[in-house]
This record gives sequence, C-alpha cells and structure tokens, in this order.
Amino acid sequence: MRASSERSAGGGPQRPARRVPTRAPAWHDGRMASRTAGEPILSVRALNRATLERQHLLRRTTMAVPDLLESLVGLQAQTPHTAYVGLWTRLEDFRPEALSDRLVDRSVVRLALMRGTIHLVTARDAWDLRPLVQPVLARAWKSQFGRRLEGVDPAEVVALGRAFVDREPRTFRALGDHLLSRWPDRDRAALEQTVRAGVPLIQVPPRGLWGRSGPVAHTSIEAWLGEPPAGPPPTLDDLVRRYLGAFGPASVMDAQAWCGLTKLGEVFERLRPRLATFRDERGRELFDLPESPRPDPETPAPVRFLYDFENLLLSYANRSRALPPGTERDPEARTQESLNTFTVDGFVRGTWRMARVREGVILNVTPMRALSGSETAAVAHEADGMLRFLAADASVRDFRVLAPRPGPEM
Repeated sequence: MRASSERSAGGGPQRPARRVPTRAPAWHDGRMASRTAGEPILSVRALNRATLERQHLLRRTTMAVPDLLESLVGLQAQTPHTAYVGLWTRLEDFRPEALSDRLVDRSVVRLALMRGTIHLVTARDAWDLRPLVQPVLARAWKSQFGRRLEGVDPAEVVALGRAFVDREPRTFRALGDHLLSRWPDRDRAALEQTVRAGVPLIQVPPRGLWGRSGPVAHTSIEAWLGEPPAGPPPTLDDLVRRYLGAFGPASVMDAQAWCGLTKLGEVFERLRPRLATFRDERGRELFDLPESPRPDPETPAPVRFLYDFENLLLSYANRSRALPPGTERDPEARTQESLNTFTVDGFVRGTWRMARVREGVILNVTPMRALSGSETAAVAHEADGMLRFLAADASVRDFRVLAPRPGPEM
C-alpha cells in the first residue's frame, strides 16, 4: 500500500436550508412543539457534515493537543491508549509524544466526567467540568450502591478515601482494602465507588502513556493539579454552549445524552434568544450557536478511522447523523460505539481491528455492506497511514477487507 497522506476535504459555500412549511407537523423530541413556522430544516447529511466539521473529521487540524481537546470538550478515553487514534484522525502529523508529554506534565488528565465515564481533558477543563457533571456521578452512585451502605455516613467514607489517595496514587484494590479496615462487613465495591463519586480522581501515568502501561492508580485532582484556576466557575449555560460548539446543531435530548445531566431544557430556553433554531427531517427542534459552521451537505467527507467509544457515536440521543440510513434503530449497529469503526462518506460503514502476526501487523476491516472499488481504495489509503502510526516499527503492515457482516439493507 502507498503511504497515506489524505489530509483534507473540499469545502464549499453553505447551502440555504429548506424551510418548514407553516402547516407542517413539528415535534420536539417526540412531543408536539409550538414553534414551527419558518424554521429551517436540516437534512441528515447537513447534520453529518456540521458534526464532522466541528469534530475535525472533514480535514485534519494543526491545533496543539490541549487546544483540540478543549474545542471537543474532551475525548472519551476509558481505554487508555485508543484515544491516540482519535487524535491521529483529527490532527495533522500527530505524534504520540504530543499527548504522552502532556499527561506527564499534567496539562492533560484522565478522569470521570460526562456520563460518569473516563475522559481525556485539559487540566483547566478537569476543574471546570467536574462540578457541573457531579450530579451524574452522584445519581449513578445512589442508584447502584447507595442501599449497600445503609447506616454508613458517605461523607466519612469520602473523607477517609480522599486522605488515603492524597498521600500517593492508589489502585482501587488498595483503596478498597483501606476502607474495609474501617468497615469490614461492608461491600467493597460500594465503598470504592463512594470515593469515586465524591472525589474527582485522576488516573495517573504511566497509565495512558504511549507504548507503556501501569496500574490503574488514582489520586485526587487537588493532589495532582494543586490549586484550581482563578476566576468564576463556569455555569450550565457555558456547558451547553460548548456542547453546541463541538456537536451542534443538536436537541435538548442530545445534550443530555452527551453529558448525562437531566432537565437541560430550562437551560436551552434561557439561551434561546442567543441561539439559532432548526428542525431535523422528522421535525425535532435543534439548537446551535449562530456563528458555528454548517457546511454544504455535499461537502466531500474522507474516510476516517475512529476508535472505540468515539465522540461521534456517544454524544447524541439520535445518532442518525453518524449511522447509515436504516441502522439508527438496529441494536447491532448501536453497539458499535464500543468497537473501532470507520466511516465512508461521513457515515459509519463498518469496524476494524489490528492484529499482530509473526511478520508484523494486519488491519482487518469488516464493512456493513460490500465496498466498491473506489471505496476500498480510499479505505486502504487511510488504513496505510494509520498502520504507519500504530505500528511504525513493524516490518510488514497489511490490510484486508473481510466479508460484510449481516445487517439491515443499506
């Protein structure tokens, strides 16, 4: 294969959006909405291209890693190394040390944030975002573990756990052992998760460093980063605006699916005078920042390889802008959020897996349906570049398209 150098996709003037007829039915996330007349309709392709533009998946950017992470409001990163693929896919000439060095110097960290899952964010966003999504972690803890600790003061568990991880980074096993010494007849997982919900815990290096690994050890955000930045803390209004900047146009339900918070409709209503409003093709109300890019729906979208738990698949209640037509409600397609996927023409088209073999590495691609000759060539071109990134020292790098998996007709 030839080395991949695909870096950009052609742009184009923004195409005027269609308008909703005055008598057209309009729905707001499944309920009748009152504001219908004159709102522009955005097609699925229009939403796809707007999202790809903001996620830097139409063309790679030259941003520094911290700047990119802040523009994306972080990358999900519960698997410690796959987020490197997410950065390579988005950044021009990305090198692994551009992230590893930032984890070591503590300007970038990994901790539980949106949806209670581990995210890769800047130190500033770690401070800013965790208080805003704290209700998500508290709600999850209460529903899953609260009853297991009846009669125990959670604040006492949190205080004892914080003091323990502040002294030095600890694994959850060590944390659980320490807490069981105080509450020997209690549920280990419930005690550990009480501390996780109550203390912003940073996963410290070498965990997450390129080419290295280490125990899943944590310490508190205060112990790792020192004092929080000066200035007023951000608000939920700020959070919603940042979400729209990275993922819009989007609905209230989309924003809630992204962060795990509820009752954000009140925030959107408060922001409504400063937002642009649209409808999707099913009449659902969408919001956006007026100044955000909304490219022509026919803007070319290059092949992109995405990593497991990719932002593109986890940030919407309605994923039709990322999944091919006919697969939005297909359970098998929706579970691809936990798999490595690739896109053709901007939409998820299948999965990929890199395997080590004696001679080197091989990239196995499983499409949802058969690829055309030109599509296969485009996938191979991008695959070559990714293999050179992931397995730079391999003597042999190969690429193979497997038989399409059974699935809905597309």
